Amino acid sequence: MSASASRLAGPLRETEQMDCATCGHNATRVVDSRVSSDAVRRRRCCVHCGTRFTTYERVYNARLMVEKRNGGRESFSIDKLERSIALACAKRPLPVGAIEQLAVEVQEALADDGKEVVASSLIGEMVLLRLKILDTVAYMRFASVYRDFSGPERFVEELEDLISDLPSTNRNQARLLGGDALTRFEAQLSK
Repeated sequence: MSASASRLAGPLRETEQMDCATCGHNATRVVDSRVSSDAVRRRRCCVHCGTRFTTYERVYNARLMVEKRNGGRESFSIDKLERSIALACAKRPLPVGAIEQLAVEVQEALADDGKEVVASSLIGEMVLLRLKILDTVAYMRFASVYRDFSGPERFVEELEDLISDLPSTNRNQARLLGGDALTRFEAQLSK
């Protein structure tokens, strides 16, 4: 384990109170710990049955509250954000981990902002900006729920805005996919 991993993870104890994913016994041993950009990944081994499983420890920012449209407040939940993004991205050909990465990007941007209360509308706009680059169909799905279209006319307006912005959006998508995709896209534009 690296020095930064041991510093972040703290001293490893022989056994910890963590329920086994298989047998439910509450004593496990940490076999390995690794630090990533947003979590500490721990491989654990059950003292009772010997099953190995992985846990992820993330810093929970209890200060971040979301102010809803109706004026109510609730704690920010990255799981809730991932679920709403996943609904919009259902059955779309996205890279593995794209939904989780998008949610983490939004969470990190909110944390960097340093505010204790964030409007749900700001979170929605941040997701829309990222979905527009990631997948335009998912963008329209999310926009239709988030912006609460009053009727088909409003849906058509949003679609027309998206189409007018399509060349730059597709260029960003191609840039995310890599050099060959960007070159092919720019060749199509020049025809």
